[in-house]
Amino acid sequence: EVQLVESGGGLVQTGGSLRLSCEASGVNFDEFVIGWFRQAPGKEREGVSCIDTRESRTYYADSVKGRFTTSSDNAKKMVYLEMNNLKPEDTAVYYCASTQRSVLMIWDVPGAWGFWGQGTQVTVSS
Repeated sequence: EVQLVESGGGLVQTGGSLRLSCEASGVNFDEFVIGWFRQAPGKEREGVSCIDTRESRTYYADSVKGRFTTSSDNAKKMVYLEMNNLKPEDTAVYYCASTQRSVLMIWDVPGAWGFWGQGTQVTVSS
């Protein structure tokens, strides 16, 4: 059974940093990829990043490139999202998700992901 549990959210000032963690139990990292999404109030859920641990590839939304980094510890079934230089517009609920590698070409489409965590709130104050 796949279970995704996020942690690490919180309140931070503009320019600050946070590291989110996703415990991905039951996920075969050779066949599945892990993504991070976020949803701000009144907005649609959007893709933030994706990591393909089998091919050691990462993908990022343009809005976070250069500021966010995703990484993994396969042995621990953990995926991380290091967020630096945070801005108020990064405020959202952040979700960890998992899907098969076959949908990598549309990784930023929420509907392509089958498994989701419960989310963790990130608030960036100005």
